Amino acid sequence: MDFSKITILCIGDVMLDRFIYGNVQRISPEAPVPVLQLNDKKEMLGGAGNVTNNILSLGGKAILIGLIGQDGYADGLKNLAQQKNITDRYLVRSSHRPTICKSRFIAANQQVIRADEESLAPLHHDEISQLLQSIDLAIDKVNAIVISDYGKGVCHPIVIKHTMQQAKLHNIPVFVDPKSSDFSLYQYATCVTPNTKEASAAVQHTLENDHDFEQAGETLLNATQGQAILITRSEKGMTLVERGKPVTTIPSRAREVFDVSGAGDTVIATLALAYAAGYSLSEAMHIANAAAGVVVAKAGTSTTSIAEVLNELKAQDPRSFSETISPTLLHPEQLLEQVKQWKRQKLTVGFTNGCFDIIHPGHVMLLKQAREKCDRLIVALNTDRSIKALKGEQRPINNLQSRSQVMAALRYVDAVVAFDEDTPFNLINLFKPDILVKGADYQNKEVIGRDIVEINGGKVILANLQEGFSTTNIIDKISNS
Repeated sequence: MDFSKITILCIGDVMLDRFIYGNVQRISPEAPVPVLQLNDKKEMLGGAGNVTNNILSLGGKAILIGLIGQDGYADGLKNLAQQKNITDRYLVRSSHRPTICKSRFIAANQQVIRADEESLAPLHHDEISQLLQSIDLAIDKVNAIVISDYGKGVCHPIVIKHTMQQAKLHNIPVFVDPKSSDFSLYQYATCVTPNTKEASAAVQHTLENDHDFEQAGETLLNATQGQAILITRSEKGMTLVERGKPVTTIPSRAREVFDVSGAGDTVIATLALAYAAGYSLSEAMHIANAAAGVVVAKAGTSTTSIAEVLNELKAQDPRSFSETISPTLLHPEQLLEQVKQWKRQKLTVGFTNGCFDIIHPGHVMLLKQAREKCDRLIVALNTDRSIKALKGEQRPINNLQSRSQVMAALRYVDAVVAFDEDTPFNLINLFKPDILVKGADYQNKEVIGRDIVEINGGKVILANLQEGFSTTNIIDKISNS
């Protein structure tokens, strides 16, 4: 599951989320209210900005479009975006409204009060014009669009209609987190993601059972004339209604819910990333459901990582995970998070590497011996460029994508990663495996990474090789036949 090449355009109400922490030890003598003794403060991107936070934490890239004021909050918001490498050059500074800021005062992990600073005045014509210009400038740089409607004004019908037109022109999927009960505003959206309350309001009756949710999804799908409706049902999971396909309902895993803040942002960010990366809407729903399950177990407006989502997917449905959404090639930073998780679980992490161009019994024997020495085995594959540099222009026979798919399917392998250098030194230094495995032909050779592994208390193992098998011999035999 690699989203590193996916860029999502996030359009919507951008706000600054402030969390102000303190202790309550007495009641004010002036009024029957608690006195909060302040001791800490945290600021983060909120609203549509939190969608971009989620995209970034999952390894994707984001472009943010929304309205900010000409005030200190706007400067703080832009600084936060820049620190996270979220493209903010398309944000529109407005003289007609302040930057939206939500300040939450918290004591003993509970909100005491929230103070909102915002303007609900209708969009000015020049605000609309600048928003449309930003959309036009950004549209050809993205793989999907998220419209994050918090009901604060940015998602004006003109802005939404223009976005849909540009998306259709550029063949870009659009995902909508709605606020309006009039779903015809989101016409032709790829997927609209109301929660239970929003879906109930849109169809004007309470949704109580699976049949109600299915009927509501059909009604709302007709209103949007789009591809799908995904209704998030809190602890009861999600219901996906796709045009021309059976309705799919999945439960959420039973767990302690700490805070639901921002769960909807996590769902739509994950859904858009997964779909843009090539997963079906049904597969993307499973991934988004897992991501939401992670964030509701965290305090405050939280995000999740690829490693956390993968672990949650395994916990929810190991068979579904292995058959439909098991990763084939991980980004090194994503795998690093998984390695940290394994080590926290006291699992021994093994590492081996190679071209593995045409898998043969010699390779299988090496991997079997490696996996017997550890609890989790990482296989690092040379990239196509790296193989050409080592073995010539006629290699590899199979490209990296094909090799990673085959490798990930082998039962001895727990994770696959790639390296473009001549050696895997940088990856070994990054992961610091407990076991480094090479073939016995390295008996009298320098084993790259030996010093790193041994300094960190690990060891190098030279596995026995099965005689008579090599990729070069297989290629020669085919060429001579």
